[in-house]
This record gives sequence, structure tokens and C-alpha cells, in this order.
Amino acid sequence: MRGKLMFITGLAAGFVLGSRAGREKYEEIAANAKKVWEHPTVQEAAGVAQAQANKLYTEGKDKLNQSKLGEKLHAAGSTSDSGLSSTGAASVSNSTGAKY
Repeated sequence: MRGKLMFITGLAAGFVLGSRAGREKYEEIAANAKKVWEHPTVQEAAGVAQAQANKLYTEGKDKLNQSKLGEKLHAAGSTSDSGLSSTGAASVSNSTGAKY
């Protein structure tokens, strides 16, 4: 019970402090975050991370398919990749249209 009371107190304090900062501060933080995300260095790093994730996904998928478990799954017909792109990774895009 004491833990719940402390959590609710912390939540209320966060709400009050957040309300005081107001919408203007929120917009400033959001604009700075967008600026950072759209920076070419960050986009390049995101592209490298995406490429590495795709490679790891493909390697893991290949290893699984070559294992006994993968053979059993393949024989059972449950290795469908619906919702995945041709690279083997799910494609998600943000409001600027950048895929990650």
C-alpha cells in the first residue's frame, strides 16, 4: 500500500511540474528532437544500424532454417513471413517518411 501511495504522489508531482512547463516547452523539446533526428549524421547512423539489423536478421533466419528446429517448423508450414519487406525486416516509417 505504501508503494502505491508513493507512486501516486510521484505521478501527481510529475503532472504538476509538467503542467507548469506548458505546451511551449513541449513544442521546444519536440522541435529539438526533430532537428537531431533529421541531422545527416544521425540519419547515416540509423541507416548503418538498419543495415546491420537486416544482416543479423537474415543470418539468424538462415541459421534457424538450417537447424533441426527450423526443419520441423518448415515441415509444419509455419515459416511464413507476412508483413516483412523483401529485405527480411519489417519496414516502419515515421512522420517525415524516413524508414527505420
